[in-house]
Amino acid sequence: MKKIIDFSRFSSIKAGAMTEVEIIDSMSWNKEGYFIVGAASNLLVTSNTKKLARLSKEFDYIKIEGDTLVIGGATSSGKILSFAKKHNIANFEFLSKIPGLLGGMVKMNAGLKEWEIFNHLISIKTSSGVFNKSEIVHSYRHTQIEAVIFEAVFELSFGYSNELYEKFLQMRQNQPKLPSAGSCFKNPLPHFAGKLIEDVGLKGAKIGNMGFSSEHANFLVNHGNGTAQEALELIDLAKKLVLDKFGVFLEEEIIII
Repeated sequence: MKKIIDFSRFSSIKAGAMTEVEIIDSMSWNKEGYFIVGAASNLLVTSNTKKLARLSKEFDYIKIEGDTLVIGGATSSGKILSFAKKHNIANFEFLSKIPGLLGGMVKMNAGLKEWEIFNHLISIKTSSGVFNKSEIVHSYRHTQIEAVIFEAVFELSFGYSNELYEKFLQMRQNQPKLPSAGSCFKNPLPHFAGKLIEDVGLKGAKIGNMGFSSEHANFLVNHGNGTAQEALELIDLAKKLVLDKFGVFLEEEIIII
């Protein structure tokens, strides 16, 4: 089954092309050359030339199995957090301000500072087979997973912490309210991308209706009817100015298609 998705409405940054997307409804799906779209929370679709696919609601589930938690790849971060709170499950409090679906979060090792999705991961089930955490090359906001992530298995620990939940909310208070795709660049440690962008004068800067947030410079925000092309121009400008002034290369955290 295929579906036409307007990424100017579907994506969290509210910009992008009208594109045909194939819907995956079985674990037997194993086609090559497709990019998997989740909630499009960190995605900028600039053209309709790449083959896209996304998981159906068949992969939206959470199950407790023995001493593990099994989560489908199409399950949202909000649903995972609600399930953890309801069942007094620990280690997922950091999802309070991280949008997206489980598959995408595993793919990019999503997290907040040292709290990452991989911290308590046991294994994943993909279109290329089942892989234990030790078999997966991963680092800060990065993995080498190329296959479709159908589900993931996590350690099950009890003791949901309201204190941690509130701490994570406080840490994310400076996130802008305007449509965005989350952090635009990875932090080039030991630097912070937002500080580098601010130091080259781009905090609050706009091209057309796209801009770097005046609240947090590493958030690319849409002020209304901003385009993917305007976003690309801002990204290229920030990379050039930061490299010229500080000799630091900014690598996108946002995924550009």
